[in-house]
Amino acid sequence: MELQFYGATERVTGSCHILKVQGRCFLLDCGLIQGLPEEEALNRSRFPFDPAEVDAVILSHGHIDHSGRLPLLVREGFSGPIYVQRATRDLALVLLQDSARLAEQDVRYRNRHAEREGLAPVEPLSTVEDAITAVNLMQPLSYDERHSAGPGVEFCFRDAGHILGSAIVELWLEEDARRHKLVYSGDLGQFDSPILRDPVFLSAADTVIIESTYGDRQHKPMQETLDELGGIIRSARQGGGNILIPAFAIGRSQELLYLFGMHFDAWQLDGWRMFLDSPMAIEATAIYWEYPELYDEDAAIAYREAREVFGRLDLTLTRKVEQSMKINDIESGAIIIAGSGMCNGGRILYHLKQNIERPECHLLFTGYQAEGTLGRAIVEGRKSVRIHGRDYMVRAAVHTIGGMSAHGDCNDMLRWAEAFRPAPDFYVVHGDEQPKQAFAAMLRERLGAEVHIPAAGESIELG
Repeated sequence: MELQFYGATERVTGSCHILKVQGRCFLLDCGLIQGLPEEEALNRSRFPFDPAEVDAVILSHGHIDHSGRLPLLVREGFSGPIYVQRATRDLALVLLQDSARLAEQDVRYRNRHAEREGLAPVEPLSTVEDAITAVNLMQPLSYDERHSAGPGVEFCFRDAGHILGSAIVELWLEEDARRHKLVYSGDLGQFDSPILRDPVFLSAADTVIIESTYGDRQHKPMQETLDELGGIIRSARQGGGNILIPAFAIGRSQELLYLFGMHFDAWQLDGWRMFLDSPMAIEATAIYWEYPELYDEDAAIAYREAREVFGRLDLTLTRKVEQSMKINDIESGAIIIAGSGMCNGGRILYHLKQNIERPECHLLFTGYQAEGTLGRAIVEGRKSVRIHGRDYMVRAAVHTIGGMSAHGDCNDMLRWAEAFRPAPDFYVVHGDEQPKQAFAAMLRERLGAEVHIPAAGESIELG
């Protein structure tokens, strides 16, 4: 039994780990590398295995940094099952097709320039057809049911509380009379976050692969976050103008709508016109609505009382470009939720062009802004930013709301890790270097555990 650490070892994104048992090969995730152009170029590197010889993929959740190279895997010969939680399959259909469309658009743009310069054309990393083929290989499963992935490999999905359908993967391995319990955390959500249930605790494992995205920081308590959100909205009401919220289509957009419904009176939302201006977020919201059995107790009550809780929201879902363009005629009283969450593309750019130079307007950031993105430049206090080739002065009020991350902080992850008795060997992945080192030190100090930070390509023998 062998485990090889391939992706999300030197960075946060690109999750992929290779498991070999009884002569068969399995992947835990197959994600896209995201970030700076030189990092994203690594997605075109060859896999360190023959995709045609991979027997199965076990996918923790639908986010592109965990699923985004599945279409490429299929294009290069993989044809086995992809095991997913039921809601993950529905979200993956939306996410993978969107990612492929963006890749095709980017290649068309680049090839027009290449043709003028006499350069050879390039192919997209994957196509919409590849994405659909990958989704058709997905076998949807429920939480808490044990399944076989092949000889010597049984697994079970447990709720990770990160996004809808996100899973902790629990694996029971056997080879030559050796047995080994492996747990892969996937991405762990916050405890007590809106809509979704808390991550499930597990008590037994020999080896645990654990994420460390926020391994060196603590999120603001949820109540402080809610108080801050309400205060900004009430202040914006008095000053006039619009509120722009760059939001991720999966998870964050749904949380915001939920919170607006639950705090309608306290936040004085009567009179505000709301727009969910993201076709992908609209599709994802419809999927979230189909899985009330995955909600926490408060969200389940809200679902049953949906007409009362959400019926007062003056909400418009803008699927078409023409509908989105009309929003820019509104100078005051609009709350606009639009992608992308880091302002590196999408409809939010057009709303920024109309509002960013207006002091009465508010920009409300609720998620992580990666280095090199427009969102990062704005939250770091840049006085002027470039959008679509033109410079704009940042005169709108800028707010960064902590506490709404889909990832747990170091205390959430430690709380989850402490449930194992006795402490297993931990392998810390999915983090920048400082968070990984900090979280590894916490695990050693608090649990007295053997903790490793694997390098890319490093292999270990299990059992």
